[in-house]
Amino acid sequence: MPKPPERKTPIALCLYLPPHDSSAIRRFEEKETPTKNIWPLKDIVEFVFPSQYQSRQHIIALEFLRLLEKKESVKGKEIADFLKENRFSKATFYGNVLKKLKRLGMVKVKRVGRELDVSLSKTFGNYLLKISDSWLSFVDEVRSRREYGR
Repeated sequence: MPKPPERKTPIALCLYLPPHDSSAIRRFEEKETPTKNIWPLKDIVEFVFPSQYQSRQHIIALEFLRLLEKKESVKGKEIADFLKENRFSKATFYGNVLKKLKRLGMVKVKRVGRELDVSLSKTFGNYLLKISDSWLSFVDEVRSRREYGR
């Protein structure tokens, strides 16, 4: 007999998107940044691992992405050293953080022989851009039809 469908979306598949008019979103809008649409890495990670709900994963993800910012690509030994130096749990890193970063397309994980190789990926950004561009186009089309009586 087949299993009934899950009623909740697993946290590993989710982005944190608070209501558009909440103080959580307003704090991003009010920050002064050199370029209007650029948020610092910490703020981006907040949408993937919200610190109020996943504080440990947030810290680990942020520090790991900062490591990738410096090196662009890291091997298994470097990851092991990173985890040891920062006293981060291997289980949390591999089971939650790396898994979600990979699933969302923020990092690319590949094996070269037995060696793990993790690098930054643009897939996450490209995916969100496609969603946002498609939504904006949809809204513009609907408004255009209303405006011109079509």
